[in-house]
Amino acid sequence: MSNFFFTRLQYNSGDWNTDQRMPSNILHSLVQYTSIPIDQKERVVPLSSDKIYESPFCYLSGHKLVEFNEEERRNFETYVKNGGFVFVDDCNHDIDGLFAKTFEKQMADIFGESQLKKIPNDHEIYSSFFEFEEGPPNTSIELNGWGDDLVHDYLKAIEVEGRIGVLYSNKDYGCEWDYEFKNKRWLAEDNTKFGVNIILHAMTS
Repeated sequence: MSNFFFTRLQYNSGDWNTDQRMPSNILHSLVQYTSIPIDQKERVVPLSSDKIYESPFCYLSGHKLVEFNEEERRNFETYVKNGGFVFVDDCNHDIDGLFAKTFEKQMADIFGESQLKKIPNDHEIYSSFFEFEEGPPNTSIELNGWGDDLVHDYLKAIEVEGRIGVLYSNKDYGCEWDYEFKNKRWLAEDNTKFGVNIILHAMTS
């Protein structure tokens, strides 16, 4: 079995390099809670590169404009339609919601207007490892993700042949998990557990 590795997608239009400590924190959680062999350093892969197809899991985030060029768009579509999994996390806390508006437009252009949909809170992603009976856990910093000044009790996804290809969050999990993993000992409950669920679901669905 090949080691799992965490891929961050680099795209040309926006600030893709957010929450830089988060990947190592999530990878530490995989070591802590599972027996999955991992590479301990994240890989940064340009979305325009064919190396995206080697990735079992991809992460895309930012605060600013998302406007894929032709190669980025083609690779995103091909990767998702051929079994890939992209976790997209909205870090934008501006009232205008630039990241959400422009990312959602990209998804509509690629997959169709109605394909990005709310997923139910009993979806199997919420029980793929740890149990989250009420759906996606809240964060301390999620207000105004998706640019609407609301806290949502659900996530959205694009499904391909019955499986999630794009998981879309407004909760800013990336920033919530952006701390040195050694500091988890100060938390009453490890808030990275849902990250383990996301990755396990990506690997097994």
